Amino acid sequence: MMTHSLKVAALIAAPVLLAGCATTASEPVRVPVGGEGTCDATGVQDMLGSTASTATGAELMARSGATILRWVPPRTAVTMDYRANRLTVSYDDNMIIERISCG
Repeated sequence: MMTHSLKVAALIAAPVLLAGCATTASEPVRVPVGGEGTCDATGVQDMLGSTASTATGAELMARSGATILRWVPPRTAVTMDYRANRLTVSYDDNMIIERISCG
């Protein structure tokens, strides 16, 4: 059983010991906005209304610069995490592309 003075010492030392577990970054994390592997959906908006297919997806990726393609079927929830290299394509029940965006 710990004595009162040992309990107090442990409580005082705990924040100091835990501080060694904290991580810090000298620079903020930067998300690339241009260049290789980043998505730019501005040049593929003309494909709205196209039929969603493997070939359409390949063309969208080639034209947007994305390295990840995420198809979003109707009534599907998706995560909101941002990925600079991901193209997200939403389509309706008839496989018609309704929305094309990056992230």
